[in-house]
Amino acid sequence: MPVIPMPKPSFKSLESYATGVLLEAHAIVECEHHGYMKDRADPHAWDRARDAAARQRFGNTSKDERLKALDEIMRSIGDTCPDCR
Repeated sequence: MPVIPMPKPSFKSLESYATGVLLEAHAIVECEHHGYMKDRADPHAWDRARDAAARQRFGNTSKDERLKALDEIMRSIGDTCPDCR
């Protein structure tokens, strides 16, 4: 049976695009109990996310803007869920 690729979600903001790229690369994961994003602390996943953001276009944004958005998201996410503590 052929595999049908799923369409990529259309992102409305650069922040949601960056979050999507990080989720796709498995650099972040959602807390199964509370929904907060958590950093997986996987340097290889972080590299994959940066490579994807450098290659994939989002609107009229530059590569530097996309990479900066990834950095901002990662700075705002911890490695534990605030409600699970």
